[in-house]
Amino acid sequence: MIIQLKYPPPNFQIKKKNDKNFIFDTYRKRWILFTPEEWVRQNFLNYLVHQKNYPASLIAVEQEISLNDKKKRFDIAVYKNNLPWMLIECKEMEVKLSIQTIDQILSYQQKLQCQFLVLTNGNETFCWDTHNAVALNQLPDY
Repeated sequence: MIIQLKYPPPNFQIKKKNDKNFIFDTYRKRWILFTPEEWVRQNFLNYLVHQKNYPASLIAVEQEISLNDKKKRFDIAVYKNNLPWMLIECKEMEVKLSIQTIDQILSYQQKLQCQFLVLTNGNETFCWDTHNAVALNQLPDY
């Protein structure tokens, strides 16, 4: 079930350095190369906080986790009651959401055990409630 999102108007700080664009990530508190995937990530974060009223202080971005002795980074995790509650995997708009994308988020899920899993490429967004084994037609309220 595809969820249609209306992103709020962006209010991003962007700068150019050595012919490359950088965006200030308020979650990681540093300048990040403004790639197509970063565009999706920043707009999705903006949506979560400003449209869905998720608490910004309970959102982690690109945190490292260990999976089978390998270091990996998830895109976004939202915490509730000190536990990861929602895991979000972002892809750039031109990347089709596929079985490989699902495999990637499921590998992170083995470690994090979130109630909600979200895949997005900015155009298409899917959300699953893992506790009830159902696809959702909208993102849950926090």
